[in-house]
Amino acid sequence: MPERRAGTGDARHPSIGARRPTGDRRLAGERRPTEERRRTEDHRRTGDRRPSTQPADQRPAVRRPAAPELPEGADPALLDRAARAGLRSLPESLADRVAAHLVAAGQLLDDDPKSADVHARYARHLAPRLPTVREAAAITAYRTGDYATALAELRALRRMTGDPSYLPVMADCERGLGRPERALALARDSEVGRLDPAARVELAIVVSGARRDRGEAQAAVASLRPLVASKAVRPWTARLWYAYADALTDAGQSDEAATWFGSVAEIDDDGETDALDRLAELKA
Repeated sequence: MPERRAGTGDARHPSIGARRPTGDRRLAGERRPTEERRRTEDHRRTGDRRPSTQPADQRPAVRRPAAPELPEGADPALLDRAARAGLRSLPESLADRVAAHLVAAGQLLDDDPKSADVHARYARHLAPRLPTVREAAAITAYRTGDYATALAELRALRRMTGDPSYLPVMADCERGLGRPERALALARDSEVGRLDPAARVELAIVVSGARRDRGEAQAAVASLRPLVASKAVRPWTARLWYAYADALTDAGQSDEAATWFGSVAEIDDDGETDALDRLAELKA
């Protein structure tokens, strides 16, 4: 049975608890670049734009991705006001095109994340220097299980904005790439103290998962125990209690896990988790 993570995601801030894909996510072994390739890649990274020595008619044509067809209802006017503000530096016609594809990405994210990712990537092609667009590309990549791309986008976002709120998703991407040690290192970042309560909970869930990845089942339970001590119900409570029940299950504490899955089911009115299914499995 594949490992589960608690919760689901939303279009703006994906939940750290989204389930992992069941496929093989190991990175293919990439060859070390030759010196020439390394110089070329360094030029790309540093934005080297020296003119080519080739005659114009001999230079390879730059391939531009075809614009994906917009779904009905992808009206740029529907873009969130804050996101639209992030497009102000663009000419109005270009801003509308980018906004339409961001709206499409948001509309498709839950039911068809791969198509959402196509629209987000196209928006990134149109306006690669805007944080709003890079965030959308990160979110859709994360939701499709492309953790390497999501992590690269999130790192760029953090450099652009200085915002530490991306740390929980970055840490979960490290887990997705099979690097729980790096996830734990991100949880010790000096700016974790700037996270709001919801983000701190999400990061704690990731930390618990990383402990489980390392075979530290009891430590995974212990890392969440202080947070579940409060019985106050918050927007993130269902995901937190679910993650705690999941950790208890992994630690062999099935009876207590069943109690917590039952508690999740009682408050999960929106069906954010599969707590009822997990409870049935434990009682079977």
